[in-house]
Formats: sequence, C-alpha cells, structure tokens
Amino acid sequence: MKPVALRLEHRASALGLGTGTPRLSWTNGLVAQVAYEIRVLRADGTVTTSGRIEDSRPSLRPWPGVALTSREGAEVSVRVWADAKQASEWSEPIRVEAGLLDPADWSSEWASPSPAAPAGSPRPAYLLRADFETVGRVQRARLYSTAHGIYDLEVNGRAVDDDVLAPGWSSYRHRLRYRTHDLTETLAAGSNTLGAWLADGWYRGRIGFNGGLWNVYGSDVALLAQLEITDDAGSRIVPLRWRWSNSPITATGLYEGESYDARLELPGWSSPRFDDSQWAEATPLSATSFSADLEAPPGPPVRVIEMISPVATRRDGDVVRLDFGQNISGKLRITVAGAGASTLTMHHAEVLEHGELSVRPLRTARSVDTFTAADDAETTWTPRFAVHGFRYAEVRGLPATARLSAEALVVHSDMARTGYFASSSDLLNRFHTNAVWSMRDNFVDLPTDCPQRDERLGWSGDIQVFTPAAAYLYDCTGVLQNWLRDLAAEQQEFGSVMNFHPWLECGFPSDPAAAWGDAAVIVPWELYRSTGDIELIRTQFASMRAWVEQVSRLTHGTGHWRSGFQLGDWLDPSAPPDRPGDSKTDPRLVATAYHAYTARIATRAAELLGEDAAASELAGIAQRARSAFRHNYVSSAGMIVSDTVTALSLAIGFDLLDSPAQRETAGRRLAELVHEGDYLIQTGFVGTPLVCDALAATGHVDAAYHLLMQERMPSWLYAVTMGATTVWERWDSMLPDGSVNPGEMTSFNHYALGAVVDFMHRIVGGLAVTEPGYRRVRIAPVPGGGLEHASTAHVSPFGPIEVAWAREDSRLILDVSVPPGITADVVLPAPGESPRIVGQGHHRFECAYRRASDDPQPPRRWNIHNPEERLEMIAQGVL
Repeated sequence: MKPVALRLEHRASALGLGTGTPRLSWTNGLVAQVAYEIRVLRADGTVTTSGRIEDSRPSLRPWPGVALTSREGAEVSVRVWADAKQASEWSEPIRVEAGLLDPADWSSEWASPSPAAPAGSPRPAYLLRADFETVGRVQRARLYSTAHGIYDLEVNGRAVDDDVLAPGWSSYRHRLRYRTHDLTETLAAGSNTLGAWLADGWYRGRIGFNGGLWNVYGSDVALLAQLEITDDAGSRIVPLRWRWSNSPITATGLYEGESYDARLELPGWSSPRFDDSQWAEATPLSATSFSADLEAPPGPPVRVIEMISPVATRRDGDVVRLDFGQNISGKLRITVAGAGASTLTMHHAEVLEHGELSVRPLRTARSVDTFTAADDAETTWTPRFAVHGFRYAEVRGLPATARLSAEALVVHSDMARTGYFASSSDLLNRFHTNAVWSMRDNFVDLPTDCPQRDERLGWSGDIQVFTPAAAYLYDCTGVLQNWLRDLAAEQQEFGSVMNFHPWLECGFPSDPAAAWGDAAVIVPWELYRSTGDIELIRTQFASMRAWVEQVSRLTHGTGHWRSGFQLGDWLDPSAPPDRPGDSKTDPRLVATAYHAYTARIATRAAELLGEDAAASELAGIAQRARSAFRHNYVSSAGMIVSDTVTALSLAIGFDLLDSPAQRETAGRRLAELVHEGDYLIQTGFVGTPLVCDALAATGHVDAAYHLLMQERMPSWLYAVTMGATTVWERWDSMLPDGSVNPGEMTSFNHYALGAVVDFMHRIVGGLAVTEPGYRRVRIAPVPGGGLEHASTAHVSPFGPIEVAWAREDSRLILDVSVPPGITADVVLPAPGESPRIVGQGHHRFECAYRRASDDPQPPRRWNIHNPEERLEMIAQGVL
C-alpha cells in the first residue's frame, strides 16, 4: 500500500517549479486511503510534516509548512492510512526544487547577435558560446534560460536536454517561460563551455496568415542564460562573456522550412579550447528593458515523441517519395551517403492529389527543408527549428550513386496518455485514432488549429469544443493552463477574449465572437471537472467573469446577443467553399445560447469560490440570457427558430427549454431533421459536438448511432473511408474523386470536428465524470449502431477506470474496474434494472438485451410541406 508515482502540480518534472508551495499527488495502487501524511526534508536537515490529514483524495494535496524559497530544494515523501490504525510505509521521496520566484533573482543580461537581420525572408540561425571555469568539485550547478526566439543548449559539446522549439510560443509582451537545467553532473573541473543555437521562431519569424507578420514581438533575437554554481570557490552567478557566429543553418522559418549547409559546420564549437577569436562579441541587453514576466512553465516541453518509418518508398530518378502512413506534426530525419556536395530538398504534404504532393492547402507555408552535404561520408540530419504537418515527403536532388534512408520524427508537447476507446467497428476505431492523432499534432506547445499551413494559431473556438475530449485522452492540463494564462493576459490588455491566442493583427476580425470567446469560461471549467483542481477556477475566474459581463454589456443587459461580428456555426457543410461562415443556423441564436450557457457556468464557478456577490450578479445574467433565448427563438410548443440541427442541439444540450414537453418536442424535431438529411452531417464547429448527445438525451439513441456510423459524405466516417489518418477541417476536405476541396479552409488535420469522441467515451463506452476529479463516475453504456462490443478507459487522479461491454446472444455483459477512492453509479441498459453503486474492484454485470438486428428502424421521414402529412404530424404530436 506504499504510495507511488509522486508528482507536483501538473508537471512531470519537479525541477524549477514556479511556486514555493507545490501541491502533491500520488497513486495508491490497490488501497483506498482514508488519511495521509506528507513529509518534507529540507537541505538543512529540517523535517516538516503535515501530520495525519483525514482525507481520501490522493491528488493536489497542499504543501505543508513554510514555502520553499527561490532555488530551494527538498525531498518529499508521503504515507497513507487505509484504516484508522495502520499506516503504509513512506513512499520513495521525490526531489522538488523551486525555480526563480522573484524577478529580483535575475541578474544576468541578455545576449544578442548583431546586427539585426532584415525581415521579409527566412533568416539564419546563430551560434553563441561562452567559456567559464569551475573550481574543484561542483556541488550544485543550475542553468536558468530562455530566449527571444527559439534555442537549443549545449555544454561541452553535448546537448543539455531533448526539448524542441524551446521556450515555446507565449504572449511575449506579457509572459516568457524559462527552463531550469541541472548541470551538476555535466560540468567538468576547470574549463567548460556553454553553447546555444538561436533562431527566430515565433518571436521574430513570420507567423499568421494573409501573408503573415514579421518581427511581431521584436526585431532582436536574444538569449538569457543565468548560470549558478556552487563549487570549491563557493556559490556564485557565473558571468558569461558571449561571442557569436553564423551557424550552418543558413535560413530557417516555422512556415518556410530550414536550410542547412554541412560545409559550414564548426566542429567543437561548444567545447573548451575552441578558437573563437574570429567570432563577434554579442550585444548585451539589459533585462530591465523587457516587460514580460519570466515564468516557470506550467506544462511539459515539446519533444520528439515517436519515430515512424515509411510504409512505402519509391525512387524515380533523383526523387525519393516517402509515405509514412500517418499524418503528423514533425520533421524528417535523413541519413545520406555518397551525396558529395549535393543539395537535397525535402518537400512535405498531407495528401496526394492526382499522384502529386498536394501543396495548395499549405497556402504560403513553403514547408521545404534543404540539406547540403559536405562530402560522400554517411551523415544523419534533421531540421532543428522547423516542424511540418505531413504524411508524404519527397527528397529531391539525390545523386544516382547516393544512398538514402529516412524516418519521420513526431513532435508535440510531451503529455501522458490517459484515455482509450475500442469497439467492434474498425471504422469507428480508426476515427477515434484519427482524433487522437489530430490532438497530438495540434498540441505543439499550445492548442493550435492545424500543424501544416501558414496559420497554426491558438484558435479559441477549436479548443473550446474539444477540451472535454482532450482532457480525457491526455493529461493536457499544463498545456491548456499555459494557454489560458495568455488568454487572460491579452483579454486584460485588449478588453476582450480574442478569436485566437496569442493574438496577431493579421487581418482577422478582433470583435468578440460567441463559442470562440466562450473558451475563457468553458476550457477552465472542463479542466476543473477532469482534475478536481479548484485553483484552476480560482486563477481564471476573473477572466471567466469578465467575458460573461462583457457579453452582457453587448446585449445591453437584455441577454439577447443580436449585433456585431459572429462566426456562428463555422464550416457548416452547406456553406460554399469560399464562404465558410455561411451557416444555415442564425448566428444570433448561437450567440445567445452560448451566453446563457457560459453565464450559468460562471455562476457555478463563483459559488464554488464563495464569491457570493459575483454569483448573484452572474446568475441574473444567466437568467436574462436564458429568457432571451426562449423569448426570441423558442415557440411555446418547443419548436426552434432556424429549425436546424445545430439550433435544436444547442437548445437541448445547453438546457435552454422551458419544460420536459418542449424538450421532447425539440428532440423529436431534431431526430426528424437528422432523418430528413439521410443521417449525413448538417452541423459545423458549434453543432457537431452536441448533436449526438442531444439525440441520445431526448430518447433518439438509434438516430445518434445512425449519424455517428454514417460513411457517406459528409460524415465522421467518410474521411476514414477516404484513407484519412487525422480529422479534417472540412467534412469534404477531399472529394470522393480524390481531388482536394477548392476552399481556402482545407486542412487535413484539425481536431474540432473530432469532438464527438467525447460522446464515444461517455455514451458508447459508457464512462462519464459526475464529480470533479472523478471522485464519482457514471457508468452507463448505451449500445447501438450494430456494435457487438465497446470499451473505454481513463487514467483518473485515483488510477485507471475501465469499462467494457459485449453482446452475447440475448445478454449484455458489462465489466467495470474501479480504482480505490472512486464511487461508480452503474446503470445497465435494460428496462427495470436499478442503478448499482460500486466502489473499488472489478465488477461484472449481466442483463437481457436485444441483438443489433433488433434495433428499431429510423424514424419516419415526414414531408412538412404536404398538407395531409402536416395534419398527421400534428395529430401524432410531431408538430
């Protein structure tokens, strides 16, 4: 019963934390705790304990005693009680260390290559180096570093870490994340050298669409590195004298790609005794000239997560085409021999069109890497500062006598996988896998819309609809926590939540828009539901409240948001390719529905925090918005203005109807519209996450399954039948004839339309959280769609929860595994079955259940324009 897997806050690494009072989490294995005790051993030998705390929760328990100061480390252990008497053994200790918590802790200067390079085309990467000495044995060495730009560090010729694109992209005017590196075992006695590769990245390189912007955050690239050493000469901050040179990376850009000339390599440049007399002195920049707060990162770094070998390779003359079988965010790693001084170009694309790489969807993102070999020797190379979205790649310019091998390196934030799904449908399983891959590919430091074209922005609407699925599939709290800090900082600056964060003035409207701006409320709320971390709500509450109050002002206090710019049900499949916002659903209805929904969430958040005055004010806003929706968009019978699938799904899903009778009417009409549409998708970004739930919640489970399992275009599974390995931006990003949709909004890697996997987890698989942090769950699978079996699992803060059901003749078998500390309400899908309440352990249930062939037929398709059928509809209560 000894606790294991200790962790601090929402980070895997406990080095360089941004708080002196980190909260502790652990796993108890097979034991349900009733109490715990945390012990802290400080460097001076002082021991602090929490004493026995009567608490069954093993996650995010408060720090005991005095806070850590900057740089201070400690060893933390925990033990638990499974009953009133017997304590477990103490866990293995975890080492925790605070970062630099006070701005005054920073005294080193920034170092910048000079002169600044002109904008307008990809610029080179630079090398910086600084020699320094240690005296005798090094007892402690820490390097705190960040950059204007992106950087890699080396010490004595070896990489310091395996991070990629550090320090990532944040709203650099407000906050800049730094890394903490332990160099104690890395430094040698005597001479040492610290080296850095430094490139533009998001800070100074081109970002955004419509041609993009250069120098968004500044015209400099610069490195900040503070080296602190304790050795035989004592403790000190080491003064670093930086020199710089051009690197073999002759040009690099996130959209353009990277060019590398191996003939320009400088062997040993980051090692002692290298002659840097021809290098230039770096320009020192005072830290006081920068306004951004330096912060420890709340989430994981970006890393190379996986390597994929090609599933097909074809050589045609000097061109080698590679198919990796999976659309990814990442880069090629090539090994070439016999290339002489040839220059190889590497082109990337998500799909093929008419047998060629389809590069039009990349818009102005060239996505071409070049490598110039130095000689015939075998060389392995991968771009350092470029990431592309691709499944296919072509290496061009390969001499006839040269040999080439390649793999694709998958790059994204290093998150732990927590959610799984499988079923008897191969197509449905592949769709779920596609959604997982689209999340991976678009969590490159922040939640983006796509990894391939000249955009890759933190669109708020996309992550708003996908957060429930994201929080189930991965431990993404740190990544989204980081993004929410940018949102809140820029919201305060601009007076509104923007349609993407970090915000760029690149031609897109900056007006507040429903569903997109509502991410300020929904994303932290869904993270709280998943983790049980009330501090997420506390930290973001001012932002949540400000958004709701801003929208209330836009409605002039009426609750009816009927003016201004709206994105509406973006990418409704009926919208023309060149007008993706032309939805059949009234955007004012969408806006008012979201206002009512997020005002209600913000009210609940205020109540949780004990903010009584705010709760009262927000409750009034929520009530006015709900009343405005009913008054303007709902008939007394429950029919919805717009009469679209999205409008009805919003009214049902956001609980905006007056009575059960209205809800029943709306559900019947929704099922009818879905049936009239041949069970093909009629929704865009707003309606898609809601429609299956709205159908199931109003008793039309079979209609939900017919919609989910449809294979014709537009549908979720259509893309799978077309060979998709990620979720598309459009339902028809590729047309049935294999040609690419002519619309500009045509990406093959967006997760937003994959938000339905949340329905698959909760309804098909049957696992839903009912108390924040999974303290209590509902296990209630609803079989259908001809599925013979399905399963889902989630690694909760208490441990893994597993649900699996299967049909066997006329019986349904349900297997449930519950970790200690969780209560599960099990609801079997059969009439007359009473709910069961179970706790820790494996449980099997059986009940009578009809076979898939007994599923009822789809509801009748009515013709509302036929007078006789209209009378019959009224008689049957359909109208």
